[in-house]
Amino acid sequence: MSIIESLNWRYATKKFDSTKKLDEATVNTILEAGNLTASSYGLQPWKIIVVKNEDVRKQLVEHSWGQNQVVDASHLIVIARHSALSVDDVQAYIDNIVKTREIPEEAIADFKGMMVNTVSSINDQDKDVWVAKQAYIVLGNLLNACAELKVDSTPMEGFLPEKYDEVLGLAEHGLKSTVVLPIGYRAEDDVYQNLKKVRKPLSESVMYI
Repeated sequence: MSIIESLNWRYATKKFDSTKKLDEATVNTILEAGNLTASSYGLQPWKIIVVKNEDVRKQLVEHSWGQNQVVDASHLIVIARHSALSVDDVQAYIDNIVKTREIPEEAIADFKGMMVNTVSSINDQDKDVWVAKQAYIVLGNLLNACAELKVDSTPMEGFLPEKYDEVLGLAEHGLKSTVVLPIGYRAEDDVYQNLKKVRKPLSESVMYI
């Protein structure tokens, strides 16, 4: 399918077939797509968490407004953001560039300085908003990858982040849950799959200047 056909095919799946599981190759392709997501400076201030433990997923249902996609989907992905992006994160990224591109750190000193200045100069609240926005770019990439692979998905903001953080133990990893994405295969009796997609026409959603 073309990308437009794939995006027309996808919908926010309300009911997953819990008997159908994604193969690991497909899951890894989706995760690779997420890892290739663009981010500010390339810092990737997020973590893609795959919740495989069934007992943990059952605990999360009550913190997800009772939405059973959390347990019925083949896989549950939680996109979490760094809770305190720091100069250490910048240095880790610089080290990765140096190793990957086989260049001296001095060659990217100005780039490092720019990132250090950004991370050091903005307050914690603005930094948290900035990092959360990066997590949503990951979400978009994951949704597109799923659509291309004919994997169903449901982006979810209807959950209690603090409770997710508690159940998943994210604080000890310096992370905060931001958005949830169950993925798998739609149930045959999910009536939402047959509804026509409702979007504004391009003439209303796009403006040329």
